Amino acid sequence: MLDVGDEAPEFELQNQHGETVRRSDFDGQRLVVYFYPRANTDGCTTEAREFNDALSRFADLDAAVVGISDDPVDDLADFAADYDLEFDLLSDEFGEVATLYESYGEKRMFGNTFDGVFRNTYLVGPDGRIEAVYEGVSPDGHADEVLADLEPVDIAH
Repeated sequence: MLDVGDEAPEFELQNQHGETVRRSDFDGQRLVVYFYPRANTDGCTTEAREFNDALSRFADLDAAVVGISDDPVDDLADFAADYDLEFDLLSDEFGEVATLYESYGEKRMFGNTFDGVFRNTYLVGPDGRIEAVYEGVSPDGHADEVLADLEPVDIAH
């Protein structure tokens, strides 16, 4: 995993609308970069819907959200339409960006071995450096977990 303080790798990927999105497009604000294995599966749908439901809270904290998987753009378009997702889902079909973020590699499921995306999240600061790392996250409640790390601490006197 990349570490807190590391420079977040630049990326340039197509979103669900076929538009190019770069990490540097978000310079000057925080960016949640979450990697997920497959659109329209139970865990990935839960995670995407929770991030979507919390978008206004992220915006209030000057943070944007992008989800990255190795799904093709057409699958991401269907996924976004099915659940009215309002943030960028980015297609990393060959796992090149996920590899840069140490979120791609050999997986095993149902006795099969294959390469795929690991469910990891990075919080990138306004300066393009990693502020927080979440490895092997559980989809349920993950958006709230990231929000809790973003929200200012209220210190009672």
